[in-house]
Amino acid sequence: MKVKPLISIVAFSQRLLVTCSCMLLFSVIGEARTWSSPDGAKTFEGELKSYDPESGLVSVLLANGKILKFPQDKVSAADNAFLKEQGKVDANGPAPSASVVADITEDKLLEKSDGKPADMSKPVQVFVLLGQSNMVGLGKVAGGDVSLENAVKNKSQYSYLVEEDGSWHERKDVRFVQYMQGKGMLKNEWMKVTGRTMGPEYGLGHPLGNAIEAPVMVIKSCIGNRSLGWDLLPPGSEPYEHGGKTQPGYRGTPGNPKGNGDKVEGEWYAGKQYDDDVEDAKKVLADLGKHYPEAKKYEVAGFFFWQGEKDCGNAAHAEKYEENLVRFIQQLRKDFEAPNAKFVMGTLGESKKGCGGNGEKVFDAQMAVDGKSGKYPEFKGHVATVFTNPMAQGGSGNGHYGGKAEVYMDVGEAMGKAMIELLK
Repeated sequence: MKVKPLISIVAFSQRLLVTCSCMLLFSVIGEARTWSSPDGAKTFEGELKSYDPESGLVSVLLANGKILKFPQDKVSAADNAFLKEQGKVDANGPAPSASVVADITEDKLLEKSDGKPADMSKPVQVFVLLGQSNMVGLGKVAGGDVSLENAVKNKSQYSYLVEEDGSWHERKDVRFVQYMQGKGMLKNEWMKVTGRTMGPEYGLGHPLGNAIEAPVMVIKSCIGNRSLGWDLLPPGSEPYEHGGKTQPGYRGTPGNPKGNGDKVEGEWYAGKQYDDDVEDAKKVLADLGKHYPEAKKYEVAGFFFWQGEKDCGNAAHAEKYEENLVRFIQQLRKDFEAPNAKFVMGTLGESKKGCGGNGEKVFDAQMAVDGKSGKYPEFKGHVATVFTNPMAQGGSGNGHYGGKAEVYMDVGEAMGKAMIELLK
């Protein structure tokens, strides 16, 4: 980034930064150019990523991988002439681009990596993992028959996770980052089995790394005991009546169901977990080089979601699950400016057609958004639901599948393969 002496690009950027969560844009990255303020006193370098003549909003990709947004009247007449020549430029197209998705057979998806770094000339393909406790991960890594260690060493499963000497394999082309509300960053490392517990990240991270010919980053941003109907309620959700009671909309509270659109200080509100999880994931992207060494650019390629246990315990939330889920998918794409990012979710392991009660309502909602169901044509080729019942080994989400690592690995592999099919 080039600036004139004694001029702070940070201050300039802060004045230019604006928020726009309603634009549907598609990816075009051009040559870097020098931009300047109207009086020419301040300059910075960046590639034009998007420009909407109607709103006047411009997005520029800076050298550090961050996106700077500003109205066109904040730059010079020469810059405006350049924008006029370009016309409407759309950003954040299909992610990842077809050129980075390999034509790979299924058996190759689960091979051990060669341990080599990724091609850093390509944008990092980012996948965000959201949900509640089972996405956080309560599968045991070591100790006992249910552990991952036992599955690998004594049952010869998931051989791509280990070296010939039995140590855990580390791949240098997939980065794993984990943030949790109230605890901050928990992991920032290359994809390798570490810690005492695990979720589906290892099962999905390795197939993604093998199929995508670009750097891959898996960001897990979630915490347990959270419902879609309250904690993860997405923006745009309005209050509604159920059982004679008014259920809060986004950023509403029981005492003020409508809210005023702002975060509620000192009190939990509808959608607070959504806000916090999205903000944590964006922290990673805002400081890309810290979380993926040497990375300069990224594309949000997809989202993974494994959740629903808590909604099954609330009739109002179960009733609204499908409506909330549709909005959740749509809003994530807006908030991450990735309208074509893919979305893969897993059902609860105990749930299946005919299981009855709130569990069946949640299950039906999860199956309805699958692009193959036909109910939501805009989700065709973009959203997939993985039926996890055959992989659950008789366990349930609330029981965390007995800590069986195999369940978490099998669900992860299935979700990873589903994502790759969407990316193709």
